[in-house]
Amino acid sequence: MVHVNFSLSMNASNMISVVSPVYQSAECIDKLVSLLIETLSSISPHFEIILVNDGSSDASWDIILCQSDQDTRVKGINLSRNFGQHAAITAGLKAASGEWVVVMDCDLQDDPREIGRLYEKAKEGYDAVVAQRVFRSDPWHKKMLSTLFYKTLSFLTGIKQDAAAANFGIYHKKMIQSILKMNESARFFPAMVNWVGFKISRLPVHHQPRFQGESTYTLYRRFKLALDIMLAYSDKPLRLIMYLGFFISFMSFLFAVWIFVHALLGTITLLGYSSLIVTVSFLSGIIISVLGIIGLYVGKIFEGIKKRPMYLIKDTTYDFHSIQ
Repeated sequence: MVHVNFSLSMNASNMISVVSPVYQSAECIDKLVSLLIETLSSISPHFEIILVNDGSSDASWDIILCQSDQDTRVKGINLSRNFGQHAAITAGLKAASGEWVVVMDCDLQDDPREIGRLYEKAKEGYDAVVAQRVFRSDPWHKKMLSTLFYKTLSFLTGIKQDAAAANFGIYHKKMIQSILKMNESARFFPAMVNWVGFKISRLPVHHQPRFQGESTYTLYRRFKLALDIMLAYSDKPLRLIMYLGFFISFMSFLFAVWIFVHALLGTITLLGYSSLIVTVSFLSGIIISVLGIIGLYVGKIFEGIKKRPMYLIKDTTYDFHSIQ
């Protein structure tokens, strides 16, 4: 790899930026950068690769530094700790200067060689082309949980979310600028893409096996992310609970009418202790659930009013003053 004059590419109208969050992926970075340079060079001479180290404890940042020293088109951002994949993507998007921005994972399951097809499709007049993972190289339980999550999110938000689409795609800078105007701390890039609208197309791609290791997304982290996203992008849980409360009240009214009629007929016995306990337990559970969900929303409001930054940058491989 050779040094290039990065200032020349900054002025190019066909500049392509690639943003990839990096976490515990030291073994992937060299291969990722090599494939990206090979692919992007065949599309445009003007490109940049932005690798955002999301608080990795392995040698990821050292390898990013080495790659940046070898080729100035490779730019590194080192976050002060692990802020999460979607916060890292946001940091990379703020640093991107290209007319088109590619967002992809660093584990090589998103194949860099598909970027050319995405770019050609985007030139047909789309603001974004999202990669659709038709053949996913993931365990069956991960695909099942992903499908369940996206169906639930689609129901709660009222916006169709595609389980086959994730972060990988190419996006025009005007769309990226709109996404960056969304300042909420709970971030989920695919939902943001769908929320801002614009003209979006989808392109089937092959989802590759992981280059090394296993996903760092444990079941607990997936559940926490899913809960945060659903609370951040929808108030439907509160409305569903309200409807449940109305339904319970209506059924209670009908039950009261039934008791009144049987009291007039003299058919009520003293039996009923079990039904009383079940009813009290059921309603207590409903009340606790309602308070818990309201508490979660209040907690999100509390996080929002503190206005803490989504991420903190410790180091960069270049002089850049506006990414925070």
